[in-house]
Amino acid sequence: MMAILTLEETKVWLRVDGSDEEPLIQTLMWAAEAYLHNAVEVEFDSTNQLAKLFCLVLCADWYENRDLIGAQPSDKLRFTVQSILAQLQHAYAPEEAP
Repeated sequence: MMAILTLEETKVWLRVDGSDEEPLIQTLMWAAEAYLHNAVEVEFDSTNQLAKLFCLVLCADWYENRDLIGAQPSDKLRFTVQSILAQLQHAYAPEEAP
């Protein structure tokens, strides 16, 4: 699977300075990318801005709600996540994904 996010851009999105949280953030990045791949069955890379936004939104939700990691996105973000996911699911056939 090709990487969608970089550690540095994810840290900027999360407003995290320093390196103490990097192992957690890396885990969240990998989980968000796997979540997207499993839901859409399409492999995206860093050139797809909608896929990137989806993964950043999930990372932020999971980072801020650490006790719920592995659960569905929080109610606050559920609509956004579901809307972006639906667009990604229907916009690309597996062979058309960037």
